[in-house]
Amino acid sequence: MTENKYYIDDRKLRIRERYKGSTLDDVEIIPAAPQENIYDSEQKKRVAVYARVSTDDPRQTSSFELQKNHYTDFVSRRSNWTLVGIYADEGISGTSLQHRDAFLRMIDDCLTGKIDLIVTKSVSRFARNILDCIGYVRQLAGMKPPVGVFFETENIYTLDSSSEMILSFMATMAQEESHNKSEIMNASIDMRFHRGILLTPPLLGYDQDENGKLVINQKEAETVRLIFFMYLFGYTCVQISDTLTKLERHTKKNNTTWSPGSILQILQNERCCGDVLARKTWTPNYLDHKSVKNKNNRNQYKWKNTHDAIISRDDFIAVQRLISNARYGNKGILPELHVIQNGALKGFVGVNPHWAVFKAADYRSASESVYDGAYTSVENEPKIEAKSGDFDLRGFEIARAQFFDTAEKICITFSSEYIVFSAKCIRRFDKAQYIEMLVHPGEYLLVVRPCAKEVRNAIRWAKQHDGQYFARSISCAAYIKTLFELFGWKLSCKYRIRGVFKQKDEEAVVVFNMQETEIFIPQDALDTSMETQLDSDLLNGKVKPFTNGPKKDIMAYPATWANNFGNNFYRNAQACELMAFDRNGTWNVHEQGQPFSDSPPLSVTNAEVAGAQIKQLICNMQQEVDNDRE
Repeated sequence: MTENKYYIDDRKLRIRERYKGSTLDDVEIIPAAPQENIYDSEQKKRVAVYARVSTDDPRQTSSFELQKNHYTDFVSRRSNWTLVGIYADEGISGTSLQHRDAFLRMIDDCLTGKIDLIVTKSVSRFARNILDCIGYVRQLAGMKPPVGVFFETENIYTLDSSSEMILSFMATMAQEESHNKSEIMNASIDMRFHRGILLTPPLLGYDQDENGKLVINQKEAETVRLIFFMYLFGYTCVQISDTLTKLERHTKKNNTTWSPGSILQILQNERCCGDVLARKTWTPNYLDHKSVKNKNNRNQYKWKNTHDAIISRDDFIAVQRLISNARYGNKGILPELHVIQNGALKGFVGVNPHWAVFKAADYRSASESVYDGAYTSVENEPKIEAKSGDFDLRGFEIARAQFFDTAEKICITFSSEYIVFSAKCIRRFDKAQYIEMLVHPGEYLLVVRPCAKEVRNAIRWAKQHDGQYFARSISCAAYIKTLFELFGWKLSCKYRIRGVFKQKDEEAVVVFNMQETEIFIPQDALDTSMETQLDSDLLNGKVKPFTNGPKKDIMAYPATWANNFGNNFYRNAQACELMAFDRNGTWNVHEQGQPFSDSPPLSVTNAEVAGAQIKQLICNMQQEVDNDRE
């Protein structure tokens, strides 16, 4: 131990001796080149001036011109500076490089060796995005030879070694200033919209008066009416655009070539029926200025009857429903919920495979409309108990079918992309290729019953091969989000539910209790920290996992199943998916649903009137074309 201490002390002593160094008499110091001073340097420089104003407001023109004149004089006063050019962006924001063509051209000229120095008014004129500002300054400083940037207001020269910290601070301040301006602008827009001070961009069919209010342009309005009547009559956007192009009708930008997209925009613009919906889009990031559709991200403001309508509001609503249906292959049919009013399926609402316009609240309203007073769920009704003389099975449970093998079981699987039934379920309906799905939101039940191909809500659930019937995946993009919302499910998971087959005489249905479900959770939706810890701490590189293929979804069950195997014997005897058919003592599961609407029926222009209007409008427009050619 003593020997080791002596060794350490000896090492310390030798280090001290070595670092005493030599006297300065033995050293010749060769001085570094003095740091360049932008004003005192006699070196010739090719100088570029960068100027920018952020809006096209005419009042900004004076600022723009003053910047250019000032820096032209600024450069000319220095004999060793030569002005390469003035790079100017007018009406462009500094938070993004998008559309800053002059700035990017200036950087390219620097990279090709045409510029030695950039002069600009301030950091905020150069860039309001800290990443762009620091990034380009470092890139230019790293060139051979380096290119410096001089910010006059802040007196910062980027080739000065002490400039970066100050520049970073000033760039951060410039970016935050833009952020504050963006927040103030958003608040101002909200206040304007809330008070009915609305933006009125150019729209076909309307002009603006001296107060900015929309007034009908009669000639353009004829084009708008033709577009709406043709769509109501069953024409597609492609057919309408081709017709208007042949008729040489003018767009708002005075073009005579129409596209299906421009037709769709007009059909979806609520201003055509006298309303204004404000804040349809919003900008998530003030740095890139990219606007996106407002999906409840910000308040929207809908004002009715702000100006004269070109088409009726009912026609406009009908067109929106037709557009929504057309996205899923259902053309020319106005969507309508149908609810069953009597029998075992009382309160069940049909699910149409092509209708996307209805939400969960619409299904609930339709179901509740057939009951007198408040709706009472089966779950709230008295439980069946043992009868005198029977075995007392209280305390016993009927094990859930989900805990056993799924082969040859009646079940249905839901995902965000498809629905598929088990082969057993299909075979119970004796080769029926089409079924109808109905839901009861209050009882969380889904019923499947066979139907003809011609039925309004028919869904093809089976395919035939060599006399055998097999399940096919059912596309459900139009309505699956609504069903998931009704049942309180997550779109990222899959759900499998066992069904109960019920038959009486020639009528048969399969009933699914949507609360008794198996859940399949994707691996990537779970926390993998524990798995990572096991790999690193326990495996330690000496062993490999048993499998290395793709990971399967994890199966889960509702938390309410944790302390039991199933329902008690007597509760199972009146399971809600069975009792719904027996509590009223009725059956009649083939009863058809009746139309439901929680608002007055639409007064839509009928096909005969629309057809006559189309003929008259086209005739008038063709006459205009012929007159112009003469």
